[in-house]
Amino acid sequence: MDIVIVLIKIVLALVWFLVLTLYLTWLERKESAVIQDRVGANRASIFGIRILGLFQPFADAIKMIFKEDFVPAFSKKFLHTLAPFLSFFFVAICITAMPFGNDIMVGGRTISLQIFDANVGLLFVLAMLSLGIYGILLSGWASNNRYSLLGGIRGAAQLISYEVALGLSLVGLIMVFPSLKLSEIVQSQGGLLFGFLPKWGVFLQPLGFIIFLFAALAETKRVPFDLPEGESEIIGFFTEYGGLKWGLFMMTDFMEIIIVSTLLTTLFFGGWQVPWLSADGFQFPWGGQWQMARWLVIIFQVLAFNIKVFFFCWLQILIRWTYPRFRYDQLMDMGWKLLVPLSLVNIVGTGLLLMVIK
Repeated sequence: MDIVIVLIKIVLALVWFLVLTLYLTWLERKESAVIQDRVGANRASIFGIRILGLFQPFADAIKMIFKEDFVPAFSKKFLHTLAPFLSFFFVAICITAMPFGNDIMVGGRTISLQIFDANVGLLFVLAMLSLGIYGILLSGWASNNRYSLLGGIRGAAQLISYEVALGLSLVGLIMVFPSLKLSEIVQSQGGLLFGFLPKWGVFLQPLGFIIFLFAALAETKRVPFDLPEGESEIIGFFTEYGGLKWGLFMMTDFMEIIIVSTLLTTLFFGGWQVPWLSADGFQFPWGGQWQMARWLVIIFQVLAFNIKVFFFCWLQILIRWTYPRFRYDQLMDMGWKLLVPLSLVNIVGTGLLLMVIK
């Protein structure tokens, strides 16, 4: 029975993850079109029905599946084929550690709305995201192309550099919520500050949130941090890829957007927590209350998690279509000379503040 429940959770999480990934491609086209005063994708249709171009992701998927799979004769074929699958896998597996909602009771059994609730869940997610570097390095090197190799080296240097700031930005959060278990971090954000403010990480660690946001944006390798994929410079670690394997790299980029959004939601914005919502319903600071059934509370919490994730997905796409690309020296300076020192300041400041409070 436990295996069946786990399999159902895996299927539901993957369906949610992959469908959202597909429709982020539509959202990016539409959002960029609004910014640039265009219509955007609207031609794909089924039996003449277009619905604002919502069928476009499926048309793109069909095109990628049947597009020619070109592999350069001079490449290292096995590693060239393996690279996009590595990148895809290490990002996709991160969704297993994300808490989508509070525990629910079904038939007298307590079921967690999370596939993998490990004691070191946060470290697991960071480790899997770090291993994605191998897909970038292998694709650049196995292509046996100098421009691809340069893109792979850029990508490795960028990701390793910003992972330092990313990890350090979370130390202060862990000091405030002393756990690496993502479900416990979310549970810890369920209280109130000053009697009315949600006890979310963004209010307890505002500097850590800003550092994490910028470092996470750099980890997604998208504008303004897209130096590994500098198309205008004819540099890109997947220059020698086409068809489905190129599509896997593109899907990985959008999947990283979702993972970053779920981490921002889980660590800094209360995850599935809703302000003033308890197990019995809303308990407002000014004394009012709204009693609700337990199943309705669960629905509110799951919806809250999804709305927060969708918002951060939208925000990342907005940033991508608003700011120009950094120069490479500016990119590295920002990581090592700004974000890392600020992370250390945040750690020291958090420690001093906790000593004063205690």
